[in-house]
Amino acid sequence: MPRYVALLRAVNVGGTGKLPMTELKAMCVDAGFADVQTYIASGNVVFSSKLAAAKVKAAPEKRLHAYAGKPVGVVVRSADEIAAVLQANPFPNEPPNHTVAIFLDEPPARNALKDVKGQQDEQIRLGKREIYVTYGSGMGRSKLKIPAAVQGTARNINTIAKLAELTAGD
Repeated sequence: MPRYVALLRAVNVGGTGKLPMTELKAMCVDAGFADVQTYIASGNVVFSSKLAAAKVKAAPEKRLHAYAGKPVGVVVRSADEIAAVLQANPFPNEPPNHTVAIFLDEPPARNALKDVKGQQDEQIRLGKREIYVTYGSGMGRSKLKIPAAVQGTARNINTIAKLAELTAGD
């Protein structure tokens, strides 16, 4: 059965969108997903499902909307796709905790970086359905704004590596 990662947007970050991971796991089990495990409290869940990716995305979105009373963005990647995101990191020599992939539902437009504001020592590259950013001085000091990434959800390379490991199975 195919393995997937669901990445929730704006969950348990900065005091917004509180969601216990036990609740997220229960929602995924209720959706019929198998081998469900969450990873850290920022809305990462790994599971197996026979459903196609679009239905895999819709199932937790529906349950999260009912739970939160508002839409909660969910980005889904297959095991192969999450491994490919890790492999495609254009900043392999930068600290993995300062480097993120911002996951998007659709491929970014070729001109997606034209409206970037506040860029200082950050480097930005487009991926297939991601925008990669390495924060030279760290994310906490950055003033970077990427309008094309507003509907995305970011994970650092350490987290992506762990998710790739978890989806790879035993």
